[in-house]
Amino acid sequence: MKPLQGVRVLDLTQILSGPYATQMLADLGAEVIKIEQPGGDKSRQTGPFVQGRSTYFASVNRGKQSVVLNLKTMAGRQVFYDLVQRSAVVVENFRPGVADRLGVGFETLRQKNPTVIYAACSGFGQTGPRADQPALDIIIQALAGTMSVTGEVNGEPLRVGFSVGDLGAGLYLTVAILAALQQNARDPQAISVDLSMLDTQVALLENAYARYFATGEIPGPLGSRHPVIAPFQCFQAADGPFVVAASTDAQWNALVDAIERPDLAIDRRFRTASFRSREALALAQILNDVFAKRPVAEWVSRLEAAGVPVGRVNTVAQAADDERLITRKMFTSAKFGPTTVKVVGSPLRFNGQPCEAEPQVPNLNQHQSQVLTGLLNYDAKTIQRLQKEGAFEWPPEP
Repeated sequence: MKPLQGVRVLDLTQILSGPYATQMLADLGAEVIKIEQPGGDKSRQTGPFVQGRSTYFASVNRGKQSVVLNLKTMAGRQVFYDLVQRSAVVVENFRPGVADRLGVGFETLRQKNPTVIYAACSGFGQTGPRADQPALDIIIQALAGTMSVTGEVNGEPLRVGFSVGDLGAGLYLTVAILAALQQNARDPQAISVDLSMLDTQVALLENAYARYFATGEIPGPLGSRHPVIAPFQCFQAADGPFVVAASTDAQWNALVDAIERPDLAIDRRFRTASFRSREALALAQILNDVFAKRPVAEWVSRLEAAGVPVGRVNTVAQAADDERLITRKMFTSAKFGPTTVKVVGSPLRFNGQPCEAEPQVPNLNQHQSQVLTGLLNYDAKTIQRLQKEGAFEWPPEP
């Protein structure tokens, strides 16, 4: 039995941050009903595509049920209210104010379900200046300072190579929902979660802010170097890049032995960790000259044997073939209509066993009948009435 078995979640989210969070809840055993607007989550139209189906959508919507509702109609909202009465959690990532205008905000839903957990994720939170501004991942990375510390020294600001603004928010959103479920188990009540993508991005930059507050110095890009530890960066071997992270004196001594440079152990410039940090550029030049003489595989083998943290710089294709990831079942297949797509699985493990990723990606509105008749007990006449009242689709163009 999975940890969240028996918890029903209504998922109003789109694109990435919210769907990433609700997919984690689904992997943990929650029943996630994805409420999609007519036409579906916008990410269904985002490539790449396999047999006409979005792998972007598939990557963050495994294990959910899909039901289309037009929340701009009273009929659509009534169906949603009926679902709220039977659910523990509602998750949305609208811009602030949109949920209230649609009639699905916290104050409305707590009247329908006095113990509902209402989790809202937005770019800048529900309060504060310019809270209603739109925010995409690159905007959040820019405003938080992430781009200012990413890239090469004296280079232009760079976006981190994956959507850390969205995914960081999704992780924090999941944590908040799990905490709210625990609180609700002790003291049943309606709980509102207000999560800001900008706030969570700043939280992930904790060390950069800690250094700035302590010293007044503004952190900048360092390439792959660590700001206070050396050697802790990417180096070039004879046939490609790899990384070394010798963060302790013991690891430093093991490193100089493994590369057959005992002179570095007695070099006054590198005698202590603080000295090595101060002389990081000079040390990097020396080590690059050494590493350039042999291939990556040899250096990785030598340093691993010596107990020095080391790793080759993999491409995504190489990482997908890494036996460590394959053994831990980090890649899985999911059915998406008539096709099968390969996706990343869940990293969570309980009692030594992986949290098996749910193997199905929902087609748009695939579970309407199951939810309306099985969960809500609507009869055919009721469904026909709701259909006529516009509950499930946009009105036709005039």
